[in-house]
This record gives sequence, C-alpha cells and structure tokens, in this order.
Amino acid sequence: MSVIPDKHETGGRADPQVPAAENTLRILSYLAGRPAPVAASAIARELELPRSTVYHLLTTLSAHGFVLHLREEQRWGLGTSAFELAGGYARQQPLARLGRPLVAALSDRLGESAHLAVMSGGDVLYIVEERAPRRQALITDVGVRLPAHLTASGRAMLAALPREQVRALYPDASAFPDRTGRGPRRPSELRELLREVRSRGYATEDSEVADGLRSVGSVVKDHAGWPIAAVAVTWAGDDVQERELADAVIDTAAVLESRLKR
Repeated sequence: MSVIPDKHETGGRADPQVPAAENTLRILSYLAGRPAPVAASAIARELELPRSTVYHLLTTLSAHGFVLHLREEQRWGLGTSAFELAGGYARQQPLARLGRPLVAALSDRLGESAHLAVMSGGDVLYIVEERAPRRQALITDVGVRLPAHLTASGRAMLAALPREQVRALYPDASAFPDRTGRGPRRPSELRELLREVRSRGYATEDSEVADGLRSVGSVVKDHAGWPIAAVAVTWAGDDVQERELADAVIDTAAVLESRLKR
C-alpha cells in the first residue's frame, strides 16, 4: 500500500504530481511580483529551473496571452490573459462586497452617480453602480462593458499598468473603438493621455462615452501594485468642481485599497 508523502517529508512542499503545471504557476507568480519585465535567464536562475524548461513554458504561455515577450529588450512580462484572470478574481464577492457601501457613501456625499469597475481585456466591466436621485440616466450599469480608453475608470487603470501591457492591448489604430467621435484614436494619443493621468493623479472623461456626461476616476491597486479596479463619479454639465469630485473619488479608492489589503 503506497502512502502519499506530506509536506514535511518533501522539504516543506508537496511533491508535485505535474511538474510542468507547478513550474508554470511559479513563473507566473514570479512575474507578477516583479516591478518590470525580466529576462528568461533571470527567471531560470531565481527559480532554479533549466533554461530550456523556462523557454518552453514561456513560449507556451505567450501563445495563450499569459506572458508578453518584448523582443527588442529580450524580456518577459505578464500578458493580457493574466490580467483577465486578475479581473475575474476582482469581480468575485470580496471586491463588490467591500466596494458597494463605499460607492454608495460616495454617491450620497456628492449627490452624483458613482461606480466601481474592473478591467476585462480592452474593456471596463461595471460591478457596482450607485445612481444618484434626480440625475441624468447613465448607460453604465452592473454588467455593462465599455471601451477602457474612453472611460475615466479605464484610463485610471491603464495609467497604472506597465507600458508593455498597454501596448499589447492597443497595438494600432484598429484597437480604438469610437462612441461619440471623441477620445484617443491611436497609440501615441493614448500614451500622451495616460501621461497626463499619471501626472494629475486621477483620470477624466468628457463626453467620450455619452454626450454631455463627464467623469473622474481613481485606480485601486492590489498588494503588488497591480490595478484591479477603479472608482469613478459621473455627472452632467460643467457646474461641478472637478477637483472636489476627484479628491472624493481618490479618497474612496484609497479606503477600498486599504481594506482589500487587510
């Protein structure tokens, strides 16, 4: 009768039954913890894996979009499929449960509609929506997707992504759907817009999703600094102080971020 060894019998870690699967997960975890893309040789050295194994697994992961190969720099980083997984986790109960009362309080405080969204590929997906009374109807609602580059929520998250990830999501002009005739149309315009977001500390949008509606948004990051969500407020017209709304949105995003890290 065979006995399955426990962790204590295998040096503190269960003996892997599927080495390729374990090594794949180790590579993804390693890349997720790096502040920038890294060379395959560094991955092999840090994880004590044969270089041939690392290159084989990276090639497979790249084919499925989980890692991104920067050929000119000869480095590897997380790809958009990995970001999709992060968004899938973020859409589960913890984020919505913690975010809902904060978004409701933000809407009550400002008297404007507020929402919480996550990235899903090149879109934002709204997971919490709080409508302010006697305010113009919005097209955003729970479950609605909108192009990330046109929304304040999406821009807040894109600005916090590594530039390589943004290039992968928006490689050329075909990746920029339009709604009202406004907004960036090519990668260079998006890069400039995201530089402004990083400099300002929050994202804005003016009539790029729907005519006459404006928004401000602030990113929410996880413990590794990865953007997992954004808080935003939307209003109609120009009779509201943008900076006042932005400060409230930034505060709410910071509180949600701190609660998610507990």
